[in-house]
Amino acid sequence: MTTSTATAPVPLLDLKEQYAQIREELVGAATRVMDSGTVINGPEVKALETEFARFLDVPHCVGVSNGTDAIEIALKACGVKAGDEVAVPAFTFIATASAVSSIGARPLFVDIEPKNFTIDPKALERACTSKTKAVIPVHLFGRAADMDAVLAVAKKKGLRVVEDCAQAHGARYKGRCVGGFGDVGTFSFYPSKNIGALGDAGAVVMQDAGLCDACTILRDAGRAKGERYLHAQPGRNARLDELQAAFLRIKLRRLSAWNDARAAVAAIYRKELAATPVSMPAEDADGLRHVYHLFTMRAPKRDALMEQLKKAGISTAVYYPVPLHLQPAFKDLGYKEGAFPESEKACREALSLPMYPELGKERAMRVCAEIRRFYGV
Repeated sequence: MTTSTATAPVPLLDLKEQYAQIREELVGAATRVMDSGTVINGPEVKALETEFARFLDVPHCVGVSNGTDAIEIALKACGVKAGDEVAVPAFTFIATASAVSSIGARPLFVDIEPKNFTIDPKALERACTSKTKAVIPVHLFGRAADMDAVLAVAKKKGLRVVEDCAQAHGARYKGRCVGGFGDVGTFSFYPSKNIGALGDAGAVVMQDAGLCDACTILRDAGRAKGERYLHAQPGRNARLDELQAAFLRIKLRRLSAWNDARAAVAAIYRKELAATPVSMPAEDADGLRHVYHLFTMRAPKRDALMEQLKKAGISTAVYYPVPLHLQPAFKDLGYKEGAFPESEKACREALSLPMYPELGKERAMRVCAEIRRFYGV
């Protein structure tokens, strides 16, 4: 018996629907890689690097193993060393700060702007010390951070800028794709992203050829350019493999259309929830484009709303329930509750609704109807 779409569960994300649409191409790509006999450092990675750089309109791209490695490699390429401070928003996924700690540097947490959930440039300027060498603005949930203001602080304080674009593939700021504003832009291709691999993958992008060479060396055991057993410096194995690159090339051709489909779902949420007390993401302005990796709103009585939606078969999620400065992993940094009030408030109020390109109007409308029912409007 087939379940009616009116009563079928509404998942937060369903990758199987996407895979079903491109299954034959994915299988063909896997076959092509196997038949080539080259599975590392081959033509698929090189082609993806070229195509992704072209998509973002940046000169250089280096494929890597995942988004966290992308940040670590970017920081090292920018000269960040053990003991340096790197400014990071207190409200984001932990990988942004973990990458800082992993190279021996110290995360310097900074509060966020309440409307966009992105780093507050004024708070950034206040937080910087003589040890602060870099800042990682995170384009969270698909919305660009205020890059003009961040870059102004960076110039004033002498900071390198590493953009964390893990949730913002194709997001635009002043008409340009994020990733090309700072010294380096980092991307994750984790399966749930707007463009995801069938496993882990990532990339770093940049304007500067020297930084490109540095990242290329760092991702491949520090191997000197053109050499096999001569290593210019200590590096790591953070290569992107041919199979994931081949899959990502197929998906990249559809990224713009998928982002449009996400925007269509977001438009339904905005219209249908306008009369409710929820606070929705800031709308696009001139030159800005939100790509809705997540549709994250602030919801009164959030936990009760989540429970009602769960009973109705509608999945939601809280990104993120604990701010970074209160995570046990960073307790040695000495931050206390109340240090970053906007980040802590976001953790109490943020709620993400189902969002993926294949969600469609009918399921989005069902989500909205249940939310309106909860608030009695």
